[in-house]
Amino acid sequence: MKEYQFLLFDLDDTLLDFKAAEKLALPKLFEAYQLPLTPQTEDVYRKINTGLWRSLEEGLITRDILMETRFGKTFEHFGIEVDGKALDAEYRGYLAESKVFVEGALELIHTLEPEYELYITSNGLAETQMKRLQVTGLAPYFKQVFVSENTGYQKPMKPFFDYVFERIPNFDPNKAMIIGDSYSADIIGGANAGIDTCWLNPFNAVPSTIRPTYEIQKLDQLLPIINSYKANSQQPIEI
Repeated sequence: MKEYQFLLFDLDDTLLDFKAAEKLALPKLFEAYQLPLTPQTEDVYRKINTGLWRSLEEGLITRDILMETRFGKTFEHFGIEVDGKALDAEYRGYLAESKVFVEGALELIHTLEPEYELYITSNGLAETQMKRLQVTGLAPYFKQVFVSENTGYQKPMKPFFDYVFERIPNFDPNKAMIIGDSYSADIIGGANAGIDTCWLNPFNAVPSTIRPTYEIQKLDQLLPIINSYKANSQQPIEI
């Protein structure tokens, strides 16, 4: 039976419902600049934003470039010139107002905190993520919050995980697990860093290369996993 001690949680769409926050933030931003958020408009933004985040994960661009260009390129597509960096700051302010949890997240953290060391590992922006943790009341439950903007690296880069591991007192990778919804950032990153991984995969996506240690569809399926471990199993445990 494997004993876990260090639980590293992704934040967006793992504990906090980023999609719900985005659904509130985007209309406010677009309406302020007289561009209605239609399905077509949103599709343009999502393609640009997803491409930029992928490039950031791969180390092809910096975070500053992402923030300066995602809204600038979107509005430019519709013939509107804006200050992309200013819009991004407004958008992040709207995001930080959201208090919507992923189903079961608050109950899970309440249950785990007395017995385990909990940490946040996020590719988000430091100021935004800290505000969201404070607004939702989650901040006190986590011993440290690691955000890629402050580490100088982002998941899935191994230096990001090295940075985290070096700053957790008495860290033991054999007693650590990362829990997240992003296959590319959390699962591949955690596996390459030598720790167990738990993929929150509500839509049953198929892993392309590396298999997660565990795979769950809902957060309440995590508790039985961390409380009992089949050491000889080489396949993900699906609940």
